[in-house]
Amino acid sequence: MFTKQSIIITGGSGLLAINWAIAQRTKYSVTLGMNKRNVTLKGVKSVKFPMTSINSIVDYLNSNKPTLFIHAAGLTNVEKCESEPDLANFVNVELSRNVADACAITGTKLVLISTDHLFSGKNSLASESDELEPLNVYGATKAEAESYASEKCPNALIVRTNFFGWGLKYRKSFSDMIINALRNNKKITLFEDVFYTPILIETLANTIHQLAESGAQGVYNVVGDERISKLEFGYKLARCFSLDPDLISPLSISEKNDLVRRPHDMSLSNSKTCKYLGKKIGDIESQLNILYKQEQLGLVKELEKL
Repeated sequence: MFTKQSIIITGGSGLLAINWAIAQRTKYSVTLGMNKRNVTLKGVKSVKFPMTSINSIVDYLNSNKPTLFIHAAGLTNVEKCESEPDLANFVNVELSRNVADACAITGTKLVLISTDHLFSGKNSLASESDELEPLNVYGATKAEAESYASEKCPNALIVRTNFFGWGLKYRKSFSDMIINALRNNKKITLFEDVFYTPILIETLANTIHQLAESGAQGVYNVVGDERISKLEFGYKLARCFSLDPDLISPLSISEKNDLVRRPHDMSLSNSKTCKYLGKKIGDIESQLNILYKQEQLGLVKELEKL
């Protein structure tokens, strides 16, 4: 009898983990590791998963023997990280250290989800070997987590990314915000001078599993093929969903004096990943088309029930 390989994903009630679980639940036995909020998802297990105790994590890994430990939990709100640095350090560094220690002890393959907020933003399409120069607490804590995981788990797969996908009732995504506004005929402004390389969560998850199954280790940028501004992303999203792009207006980030300092160009090069896998990851249009099809196939309705 065929038995699916098992994976556990921390941050189990978050946008990334839930979309990841839905994308992979037919291929793997997926467990979502929860903290405070509990989510029930068809075809997916949910467990309370405290990461404050290395021993508790070790016990779980020894008992369940997952093929991959995907550490997706984190404090990603840049403003909150800056105003509460101790909390940012606890969530992004200390808990990641506990996970890395437990994976090292049990020999479990670790996939650490990192960020594209690690550089100054002076250059476009940063590579995995570029020197880190985080501008804020969020970036600094993620950089520290990367460093520890690399040292403790040499075979860990560390993924730098910036993703989009369908959000939840309690946490809307960037693409949700745009779609909802345009569907309600509301005008919005988007940054014309902030650049990134977004990737759909389904594509992200598929790519990471391909890397892990191929034995990849170390740092990989898993992002889309296209460097794009937040403004252009909005325009392309509007056109894909047959919404009015004229409701979107450009805004310069220099006009927003209340924001924590952050890189204006967060774009990452995915050349290393593409070369390793022998294929392109996908441009914006192709991934937005998948996002559109996900809604048509009922994904949004399923998420609305959570």
